[in-house]
Amino acid sequence: MKAAIILLSDPKSGGEEALGRTFNGLAAAYDFKQRAIDVEIYFQGTGTRWTAEVSKAGHPLNALFKAVEDKVAGVSCGCADVFGAREDAVKNGFDLVTDNSVPGTSGLPSLGQLAIDGYTVMTF
Repeated sequence: MKAAIILLSDPKSGGEEALGRTFNGLAAAYDFKQRAIDVEIYFQGTGTRWTAEVSKAGHPLNALFKAVEDKVAGVSCGCADVFGAREDAVKNGFDLVTDNSVPGTSGLPSLGQLAIDGYTVMTF
C-alpha cells in the first residue's frame, strides 16, 4: 500500500476545522510512516498557506510536522501562486511541484500519476 495525503484546508479561515483537518492529515502520515508504509504529503489549494504556519517553532502542529517532514513531497506550485504562498513555501525549504501542467498555471501535483503509481489519495 502507498498513501498520498493532500492537505487542502486554509489556515486563514481561523477556524478549528482547518487546524483539525491538517492535524488529522499529518497524523495519518505519521501513522503510515510508523508502520513503514510509503506515504507522501502534498500541500495544495489554500493548504499551501500551511507552509508558513507548520514551520513556526511555537505552532501547535510543529512537532507533528517535524516528525513527518521527510515525507513531504512538496507544494503545488500553481496553487501557491494563486493563494500567495509561494514565497513562504520557498523560504521554508519546500519543493514546488509542477507535474500536472494545467493551462494558465505554473503546474500542480499530478493526482493521476499518483493513482497510476498505486497511491491511495486522501484529502484533508
